Amino acid sequence: MALSPTTRHFSMLRGFALADFFTLGNAACGMAGVLLAMGFMAEPEIRQFLLAAAMAPLALAFDVLDGRVARWRRQSSPLGRELDSLADIVSFGVAPAVLAHAAGMDGGWDVAALIYFVCCGVSRLARYNVTAETLSEGGDKVKYFEGTPIPSSVLLTAVLALAAWQGRIGEDLWLGAWELGPWVLHPLSLLFVLSGSLMISKTLHIPKL
Repeated sequence: MALSPTTRHFSMLRGFALADFFTLGNAACGMAGVLLAMGFMAEPEIRQFLLAAAMAPLALAFDVLDGRVARWRRQSSPLGRELDSLADIVSFGVAPAVLAHAAGMDGGWDVAALIYFVCCGVSRLARYNVTAETLSEGGDKVKYFEGTPIPSSVLLTAVLALAAWQGRIGEDLWLGAWELGPWVLHPLSLLFVLSGSLMISKTLHIPKL
């Protein structure tokens, strides 16, 4: 089909602000973390696991920069906010969960905990997007977070990286494993339950810097 005279290739990207490309950098780091964690499961080399974990702070750096660039350029927009949330769920929701699974949290209760964590992250970001205008009180910046922001999951990734550095993943995962009913639970996965629960709290207010 022929293109109309006004149609340009990659026209959607032409409409992106500079900050949006930093947001895409965040998403790229998250996806890299997922693929590296999957690679570790196929061929367990500790270097690959640590590299997957390193994608989280790198994604966080992009996440911080996109906000600062948007304010510097005064180019904040609903599109940018949606892009930011979609990138965050990959980098700080799905990627940490996949890394935890690669670390050995593969029992039935672990899987349920990791799914719960990701669903909490999705819910947290959706609520933020819906309420951001109200929370900003007519200004151009949200004053506080309801619940912990999803990038706080970088702390979970740091715990996994430390465990891997000490050789305490897989069968030697910290705190061991418990058989509870039909499934196995690695108590370390409860950190993900705690993190997810804090993200969806409405009573916990954290000032946004």
